[in-house]
Amino acid sequence: MPDPTYAAYEAATPYFDLVRGALGGLVDGAHFFDIVADEIVYEVLYDFPGWPRMIQGRAGLMAQFKGYVDNIRLHSADQLINHKIDNGRGAVIEYEVHGTILATGAKYHNRFCSIIRVENRKIAHWRDYMDSLAAWNALTAQSER
Repeated sequence: MPDPTYAAYEAATPYFDLVRGALGGLVDGAHFFDIVADEIVYEVLYDFPGWPRMIQGRAGLMAQFKGYVDNIRLHSADQLINHKIDNGRGAVIEYEVHGTILATGAKYHNRFCSIIRVENRKIAHWRDYMDSLAAWNALTAQSER
């Protein structure tokens, strides 16, 4: 049974499950937010309207993801390429997500590369790269409904 604590984030479940699976035994916790350190630094190395370049803290990350799931519903996450780094203290993961923009029904497909550092069995630092144009095109597409 899913943890009701995270019910509001259900629309991002494919992404959360992919990340949790990719990190495997490097981290402790069942859900994505369980494996994130309270003091996480989450950086995005692209400019995207409504998404800050840096998020500090688990609570801040959860708040930002709430805005994400209010606008995008993911149907799948796949094409995982997983590179363990730094003697098992981190990973570089490449992956794709697929979903729908809720306001318009436009399809959303994006590619990411995330560099993750683990400390004390939690994600301490996340550096993210994505296809900003794919996100922009999906969010500015005309309604498909």
